[in-house]
Amino acid sequence: MPLTTGPTARADTSVSRPAMWLLVVDLSDSFSDYWGPLADALGVELRRTTPAEASAASTGATAVVLAAGGVERDLPQSIPALALPNGTPVFAIGAVTSHRTAARAVAAGAADYFALPGDRDALHAALEAAVARRRSALDRAALAHLEAQSHAFREIIGESPALKQALNRAARVLPHADATVLITGETGTGKELLARAVHYGGPRAAAPFVELNCAALPPQLLESEIFGHERGAFTDAKSAKPGLLEVAHGGTLFLDEVDRLTAELQGKLLRAIELKAARRLGATATRTFDVRIVAATNADLGVAVREGRFREDLYYRLRVVTLSLPPLRERGEDVIRLADFFLAKFSTQYSLPHPAITKDVRAALTAQPWPGNVRELRNTVERVILLSPPGTLDLAELNGPGTIRPARSGAIPFPARLADIQRAAARAMLQESGGNHSEAARRLGISRSRLSRLLKGGPDVGDDPDPD
Repeated sequence: MPLTTGPTARADTSVSRPAMWLLVVDLSDSFSDYWGPLADALGVELRRTTPAEASAASTGATAVVLAAGGVERDLPQSIPALALPNGTPVFAIGAVTSHRTAARAVAAGAADYFALPGDRDALHAALEAAVARRRSALDRAALAHLEAQSHAFREIIGESPALKQALNRAARVLPHADATVLITGETGTGKELLARAVHYGGPRAAAPFVELNCAALPPQLLESEIFGHERGAFTDAKSAKPGLLEVAHGGTLFLDEVDRLTAELQGKLLRAIELKAARRLGATATRTFDVRIVAATNADLGVAVREGRFREDLYYRLRVVTLSLPPLRERGEDVIRLADFFLAKFSTQYSLPHPAITKDVRAALTAQPWPGNVRELRNTVERVILLSPPGTLDLAELNGPGTIRPARSGAIPFPARLADIQRAAARAMLQESGGNHSEAARRLGISRSRLSRLLKGGPDVGDDPDPD
């Protein structure tokens, strides 16, 4: 469920520019003392290598200098043999002032030929221009990547500290293509949208984003969906089918409701993640894949581990980075921002006037606990704008059928253990306070921290009489 689309929320993102360096490939030891001062003057690092190692060493180089003083005749053969990456400029350097030598070097693939010491200034100017072009390209790439990250988070509306904290954590993991991410949060908080932001804001954005709801298929079909199968692997396997780990190669596999995997599938998934390889059902060959795993759950996996329903080793493998999305009731004024966004969206969609959020509507929106979170709010706003008189919002419709609230009758159990009565009273007061923890604590005459312990079912160790 998406949080929604819009430009409100932002995460802090930054992209650092890679180091720039000049690679000198030594065909001879000519002009050895010159390269260090030249690199310093250009403001780049200096690296030196041999022709045999030039191909591997040149990746990422700003420019390549082929030092061939005394062996200029070897340039036509040596330049192609370097096997440099496309776009890397190579400058041939010799001691012979000869138009024929220069022409042969350029024909072999050099950007230019310079004879030292006479062409020293010209070489410096050519390298300076190459450095400027490389710096400009890196800056454009950095800005494009920063824009991609920023755009990913534009899909998420909200200004609450709780949401911003989650987005800031997500921004730090965006550039790291292999980091596994676990997204937690209640139903309807926007876990899938955040997973998409992690994918499309990172280096895997051009590759597939593949999603799978682990609760949507029975275990036998789920295994085939994840790992694939060969023809004849089971009764209905009429043809071979790649698994989603293969389909998502280079990109991201999003496993929603990962807590619903069976124990057997949990073990197979763990092994696949560790080895970056898996076998299709009915196959003997292992296939490798390069995939970032993003998992999501609305369950407490820590509790599931303690109860033996989820593998501890898989739990720790998935939660390398955990991003927790807050429920809507803990996001303060975000409910108004979201409601206004949805009002604009549905007003346009249904060709209706955009109604204003009055004081009464605002109070009603903020008082509700929204157990379905953003999904519930979205559907509620759509219903209200369709059923209210054009240009208005009917409070009766806002609080009408389809609004989910915990039952009030019988909310306080009795007779029962004191701890159960206290917990039920805390929950009832939180509901009465519209999900506002501070207000509920104030009405109960306890601190917010004690209220939190009661709601979680933890030990009531007592508290000061004054609420936070």
